[in-house]
Amino acid sequence: MAANSSPWDEPVGVDTTKPNAARMYDWYLGGGHNFEVDREFGRRVEAIWPNIKPVAKHNRAFLQRVVRDSVEAGIRQFVDIGSGVPTAGNVHEITANAEPVAKVVYVDYEPVAFAAGQVLLEEQQAGERATVIQEDLREPDAILNHPETQRLINFDEPVCLLTVALFHFVSEADRPRELLARYREALAPGSRLALTHIACDEAEPEQREQVLNFCEAYKDTSNPLYCRDRGQVAEFFDGWELLDPGIVFLPDWRPFSPPDPADTARKLAWCGVGELRK
Repeated sequence: MAANSSPWDEPVGVDTTKPNAARMYDWYLGGGHNFEVDREFGRRVEAIWPNIKPVAKHNRAFLQRVVRDSVEAGIRQFVDIGSGVPTAGNVHEITANAEPVAKVVYVDYEPVAFAAGQVLLEEQQAGERATVIQEDLREPDAILNHPETQRLINFDEPVCLLTVALFHFVSEADRPRELLARYREALAPGSRLALTHIACDEAEPEQREQVLNFCEAYKDTSNPLYCRDRGQVAEFFDGWELLDPGIVFLPDWRPFSPPDPADTARKLAWCGVGELRK
């Protein structure tokens, strides 16, 4: 962990013998809510795939653009599944000035992410508009029917469902499309699904090999990782109408400025946002 002691240093039930995806993602973004086992593994996989930190930052920037775009579209409810540990520019911070006030439910099953989220929201006195629950994506009913979700989210109104850097941790055995269908069934027309996924189907040969080796390395963690191509990512949006510009690379979704043509991390993840029509 970071040098300063904090309430989440040793959460009950945390397995510190294996690196964890949420804590490693925090490390990729420059955060301090991780253990030495996470940092050691992170350094090892960064040597395998030097673009991991830029891709993580692209994911974060995409989430922030989607949230701002959704607020402009009139959405005032957000469910961020696989939210990870808190870093600057969280969903409830981006939506802080929305009128009427936006409501946010963060969801993560990892104890450090859950504990850190609780502390952050308490420190910011944000409990009236944001909450964090410890649940797993693979249990939709537990998330949708959780008392804290029910307290903040009105499922008769549009919701933005955020699944950023999440579904590449979901195997085919977990039936990801059926999971997404269950969430879709619970949402009102006008709701959105935002999704990103590591990929290498349009990467240069050297980078493709790096990504595949990176995925292989994650077999040593508590969160195995799977690579899918653009067509497979598009299938996750069955039942949703894709918003422009469709399934694109992370920096290409409604950027605030033109993407950098020299960005070597640009082609290493797909993203998209779908809207639920009437």
